[in-house]
Amino acid sequence: MSGTSEGPTPATELNRPVVTESEILAASGAESSEPVEAVEPVEPAESLEPVEPLEPAGSAELAAPHSPAPPSYRSVFTAAPLAMAVVDREGLVTGANAAFADLLGRDQDSLAGAVAADLVDLASDARTWHAYRELLRGRRARLRCTRRLKHPEGHALWVRVTVAPLPPDDGGVLVSVADISDHRALQARLRHLRMHDPVTRLPNRTLFFERLTTALEAESYAESGTGRIGVCYLDLDGFKAVNDTLGHRVGDQLLAAVADRLTRCAQDAGRARAGIPLVARLGGDEFALLVEDSTGTEQLADLAESLLDAIQKPFDLSGRRLKVSASIGVVERHAAGTTPTALMQAADTTLYWAKADGKARWTLFDPERNASRVTRQALASSLRPAIDRGEFALEYQPLVGMDDDRVHGVEALIRWHHPRFGTLTPNRFISLAEEDGSIVPLGRWVLRTACRQARDWQTRYPDEPPIFVSVNVAVRQVWDSDLVADVADTLEETGLPPHLLQLELTESAVMGSSGRPLQALKALSDMGVRIAIDDFGTGYSNLAYLSRLPVSVLKLDGSFVRGFQIEDRAAKASPADEVIVEAMVQLAHRLGLTVTAECVETSAQATRLRRIGCDTGQGWLYSRPVPPDRISELLGTPGVQAGVGNP
Repeated sequence: MSGTSEGPTPATELNRPVVTESEILAASGAESSEPVEAVEPVEPAESLEPVEPLEPAGSAELAAPHSPAPPSYRSVFTAAPLAMAVVDREGLVTGANAAFADLLGRDQDSLAGAVAADLVDLASDARTWHAYRELLRGRRARLRCTRRLKHPEGHALWVRVTVAPLPPDDGGVLVSVADISDHRALQARLRHLRMHDPVTRLPNRTLFFERLTTALEAESYAESGTGRIGVCYLDLDGFKAVNDTLGHRVGDQLLAAVADRLTRCAQDAGRARAGIPLVARLGGDEFALLVEDSTGTEQLADLAESLLDAIQKPFDLSGRRLKVSASIGVVERHAAGTTPTALMQAADTTLYWAKADGKARWTLFDPERNASRVTRQALASSLRPAIDRGEFALEYQPLVGMDDDRVHGVEALIRWHHPRFGTLTPNRFISLAEEDGSIVPLGRWVLRTACRQARDWQTRYPDEPPIFVSVNVAVRQVWDSDLVADVADTLEETGLPPHLLQLELTESAVMGSSGRPLQALKALSDMGVRIAIDDFGTGYSNLAYLSRLPVSVLKLDGSFVRGFQIEDRAAKASPADEVIVEAMVQLAHRLGLTVTAECVETSAQATRLRRIGCDTGQGWLYSRPVPPDRISELLGTPGVQAGVGNP
């Protein structure tokens, strides 16, 4: 009889080799070469006869002379239902009971003289074989192991083998074998239920990560294969709507149908290349395909494309035709140095990118994009503490009159002097501040700092016309804080006149304002604060709102001004951009608004804007954003175009 050693119960679909798992119990003094002291063996519980009820003392005395003699150990051994064999010190069977022969499918007479280790597969691994040999020499007290044997009739037989020494007078050892096939089959069924999803019958998250962990172990790829691994992480688009409108029963049917298509795609991919990808349902409407020994990103891209095509075809379920799509995150890399957690985090991030990019697509993991995401998370977590640590500073960019080239005001622009990432401009962190609400305390700090600086300039240059300071305000500041009270407190604290403060809101934030935001804007305007619409012309551009909103300034988006620039001097400029800007300037002036042009970079642009009637300009032609002391140099200086404000 042949056999293989035991291992953790394998899932049938994994087709993994069985690994030895033995329990070897050493007796005290096992290192001694002396034989173990003889201990009379205890008979198995199954071979014990039922205990008769106790008789009264008198009747017992009368019955004693007629009691039958106790059975001999030989008769118990022969009749025992437990399969047993006596083995001598050479490892040869000297006697076996009928249960032993029946269990192994052998003729009882043929067992005498057979090598016991071959009968129950004790020599298949070095550790068990060594322990068995030590026991035959009397240096071990007991050996217990589990084996999967091949029965002569062809079926597999799981047995638990126990080897124990016999008394010295008898010599040898007793080998007992118990059939545990039914127990193992039950274990396998329970494991299958535990490791598979009941709706789709696919491997579940537990089995997927077990398989992934095994695939990433060095011995799995060190000697053969490509040493690479890939994952397609898939999420159905719009599955929640199916559940909500048609019910969970239809939703489960859809999941099962999707699982069937994914499995067919995996099988088709496996026929083209060695190895079928493992398809698993990780939970909800999320699935994953694990590709071991992948050959590169092209293989994963082809698989992802086939998955998208398969899922986008309509599903006919219970008389309904449903159509869904999927987003897929694709990761493919070297297995060495990769952990299951890192691989699945990358897959989850890439899946998020696929959904953010428009859904119904697959996206390949990009290390640079991921590094940007990690940086973004690091910035978000350190935003609030950075305010307390004083890591923020303000720079100011002049707003210059188009008719006199003098500084009329400045825009306060925040900078974050991050200890790790250096100096960061607002586009790197303002959106993060708006997301987590830290824009409110940060906005208060900007407002106080800018107003205090503007008041300082007014005090230091009393003979010059005072300049206003323009501060950007996020919509969340209007909703999440009492902006009117904050502004009033700041003006009172700093002593800055209200007309020297300008608050900038983007066009998309101002247009459509109603309720609390509109009330706040009107209150600020009534206070004397100027309200400016930033980046005008790029958002809703609903002109009807201009007559109802308390706006005093329009800031034209820089894209219009950049359109003035002619790359080819020999070419004639198209008048379209100039006509649009001129129309907006005239409209603003008719409504009593002033106009500021952003991104003025050349004298030619400034000349054309001046001719159109633009009131003020802002851009690198006049100055880049600079610290407060550089603005002091520009105050009272005509001809700012000389570039005094530029480094």
